[in-house]
Amino acid sequence: MNTVQPEGARSPDGDSEAYEVVFAAADGVGEDVVRMTRTSAAGPGGHPVYEDATGIVRAEISSGGEVRVLATGGGQEPARVLRARAVT
Repeated sequence: MNTVQPEGARSPDGDSEAYEVVFAAADGVGEDVVRMTRTSAAGPGGHPVYEDATGIVRAEISSGGEVRVLATGGGQEPARVLRARAVT
């Protein structure tokens, strides 16, 4: 899990409504940034689940800053998260 600096727009329970999650690029050079918005689901740790516009990239992000990428299909190998930042 990665640590996030919790900041930005918050829901009533203190969690951000959206994050930009920065992944290591698949080719090992550069970074890929994915904007993720909060869903109504909770992850295995009980924290909110966020997803990208396609619903393919999903992650559980705690208000304390932990990021857990969730597999959405068989054989998926989630990319390594470099950092995440709350979006205001």
